[in-house]
Amino acid sequence: MRAESVGGLLGAIVAAAVLGAAFYYVPVGPMARTMQPARVEVPPTQVQTVPVAPAPPVRGPVVREVPN
Repeated sequence: MRAESVGGLLGAIVAAAVLGAAFYYVPVGPMARTMQPARVEVPPTQVQTVPVAPAPPVRGPVVREVPN
């Protein structure tokens, strides 16, 4: 066998494997629309808020008088 025919045979095998993987992992046609997860309704719960203490006042930079 020549190298060209071996390359063509291996290329056909790889192409068939890629095509098979594409059909296996990606649904085709109407099946693609039915694979959506069902929505679950969760009843709302009441959240109790905890009072927060006010933050201490922020002090600015200390400015000292500089003699001239």
